[in-house]
Amino acid sequence: MTGRSAVPEVIWARPERAGRGPRAAFSRADIAAAAVRIADADGLDAVSMRHVATELGCGTMSLYNYVPRKEDLYELMVDAISGEHGSWEPSGDWRADMLRVAHQTRALMHRHPWLPRLMSPVYGFSPNALRYLEHCLVCLDPLDASYGTKMELIAMLNGVVTTYVGNELATAERTRSLPWSAEQEQAMRIAYLGSRIATGAYPRMAAAFTQDAGPIDLEAVFERALGRVLDAFEPKG
Repeated sequence: MTGRSAVPEVIWARPERAGRGPRAAFSRADIAAAAVRIADADGLDAVSMRHVATELGCGTMSLYNYVPRKEDLYELMVDAISGEHGSWEPSGDWRADMLRVAHQTRALMHRHPWLPRLMSPVYGFSPNALRYLEHCLVCLDPLDASYGTKMELIAMLNGVVTTYVGNELATAERTRSLPWSAEQEQAMRIAYLGSRIATGAYPRMAAAFTQDAGPIDLEAVFERALGRVLDAFEPKG
């Protein structure tokens, strides 16, 4: 394909458009926005070079002058969404600020349900991702720790949010595909589980359910998961 390379390269180090000819008709932001619209409407699997080219009103081969690989297109998409984080003045309380970042990330992933599938450290150094990381490090200025430790904290917090939201989205998608309600299925499964616990074969499980019969507060679970990550980075002593 035009513009493709047999060696690794970073799209951000390339000119906006490869080859000679008329001035570029599109910017990377235009291309990313078109791909994001497609993914938001029809899912990540609907994103293709052909589909994006159609959305932009150009030929597929022309698009390769701007984006040599589909992986680069994904990177443009992740960068575009990273720009939605925005920036705000940290409060001076690093825990509160990182919790705010985590909730912001969760909201982004729910606005763009395809995003968890593309979360990769490979895409972590695009222009908007670098701004996001710098902002997180500013939020962490009050924390007495090395920058390596702070980067680890950011990565772990993002990992918890990505995993949690991925489960939320998968559960919602499964529920939409079923001919019964989530409440009906939950009632059926709880009844079955109760019948198994009642056999006496699972005494520790029986004790656990006696101690806390539920229902599980998933929002509280999310908050505790974030808090436990942050607890691990609290200075000792």
